[in-house]
Amino acid sequence: MQQPSVLLVEDDAFQRKAAETYLMNHDLRVIAVENGAQMRRQVSRAMPDLVLLDVQLPGQDDGFALARWLRESSTRVGIIMLTAAGDSVDKVLGLESGADDYVSKPYEPRELLARCKSVLRRSAHKATPSMIERVRMGRHMLDLAKRTLQDDAGADVAITAGEFDLLKIFAENPNRPLSRDWLLETTSHRARDPFDRAIDLRITRIRRKIEPSPDKPTVIRTVRGVGYMFVPPAE
Repeated sequence: MQQPSVLLVEDDAFQRKAAETYLMNHDLRVIAVENGAQMRRQVSRAMPDLVLLDVQLPGQDDGFALARWLRESSTRVGIIMLTAAGDSVDKVLGLESGADDYVSKPYEPRELLARCKSVLRRSAHKATPSMIERVRMGRHMLDLAKRTLQDDAGADVAITAGEFDLLKIFAENPNRPLSRDWLLETTSHRARDPFDRAIDLRITRIRRKIEPSPDKPTVIRTVRGVGYMFVPPAE
């Protein structure tokens, strides 16, 4: 059986190395990073089974913002917040941000390991989406195996590789708001800057192809302040 993968996000070098070594000695595959930017790059390569996330991190994003981003990216990934001792506010905010559990610093390595195993067990029993090959998007059909899009008459609609990748992400995450930043990093493997409109332009092109009325989209909807959401047609 493959060892569970753990991504440790901790800016303190001593604590990061100590936790990494202890968990690896107890049959967990651990990748340790020191900030949110490194975490995002690692997640874009492969989503881990569990993320240990320090609340107080340097840089633009704190642990709460990163937890929300992770939970938006995956409903299955386990998230444990590493919080200040006795700070109930951090604990509550962490759970509200989508975390599964929290561990107060300073922590006993055995407690950290026990929490990791508990969250990993719960995550393993979360519902797994069924493997689907064809997804209806409005009156169009996206074939994930053949990487094609067809209209309601069965004719192929020309789409680029980038447009297909974006549609595939939506198909795998129905009725879930997805942020522009995550969509860009997931489909293009690069971070978004404040003036980057690549995702917006790609969405505009996709809407022209699949929406009955592109000016009033009902398939790929805009979620104000977040990004976009795919709404499957009612059966």
